[in-house]
Amino acid sequence: MNKEARVQFVIDKLKELYPTIPVPLDHKDPYTLLIAVLLSAQCTDVRVNQITPLLFAKADNPYDMVKMSIEEIKEIIRPCGLSPMKSKGIHGLSEILIEKHNGEVPQSFEALEALPAVGHKTASVVMSQAFGVPAFPVDTHIHRLMHRWNLSNGKNVAQTEKDAKRLFPRDLWNDLHLQIIWYGREYSPARGWNLEKDIITKTVGKKSLIEEMEKTAAKK
Repeated sequence: MNKEARVQFVIDKLKELYPTIPVPLDHKDPYTLLIAVLLSAQCTDVRVNQITPLLFAKADNPYDMVKMSIEEIKEIIRPCGLSPMKSKGIHGLSEILIEKHNGEVPQSFEALEALPAVGHKTASVVMSQAFGVPAFPVDTHIHRLMHRWNLSNGKNVAQTEKDAKRLFPRDLWNDLHLQIIWYGREYSPARGWNLEKDIITKTVGKKSLIEEMEKTAAKK
C-alpha cells in the first residue's frame, strides 16, 4: 500500500468511526475555548472540564476575569497544573483582549500567538474550533499516531504538523485532527496498546513497529 492509499484508508476509517465529532473541551464561545485550551497544557481534558465551570461561574469573559486577582485564578485552576504560569497568562491575555481587541478573541494566528501563554497549538485549536479556519493542531495523540502510521518521522510536533498538512486535504484538517485524537484515546493509546484493536495501525503502520508489537504479544 503506497502512502496515498494509506492516507485515504486513514481518512475513510476515521470517518466511519467518527461520523459526528465531539469537541473534547467544553466551552460556549471563543473566549471560554481559549481559556480551556490554555488550561489543557499538561492536563487531561476531563480535568479541565471539571475546573472550567468553577472558573467561568466567576468569570466567563475578559472583563470579569481582570476583576479577579492572579492569586484567585490560580487557586481555582490549581488542579490543572502549572497554575502560576497559567493564571498569569489568563489574567494577562484578558487585559490585552480588552485593551487591543475590544474584549473579543482575535481571528488570526499572529494576534493569538502574541497573547501571553498562547502558543501555536493553542492558537490553532481556537482558529479551527472557534472560527472554522483550517488548522491542524498537533497534540501527543496526533504526534504518536502519525509516527505509528508511518506518515511522519516523529522527530517533533512542528514536523508532524507539516506532514499532516501536506498529506491530508485542507478541507478535512479541522475534522481529522479531532478524529485522530479520539482514535488515539480509544484504539491506539500510549500505554496499554492492543494492536489487535488498532485497525488503522495494523493496516498502515510501520512494519518494524508492528513486528515488535507482535513479538511482545507472543511472549505473553
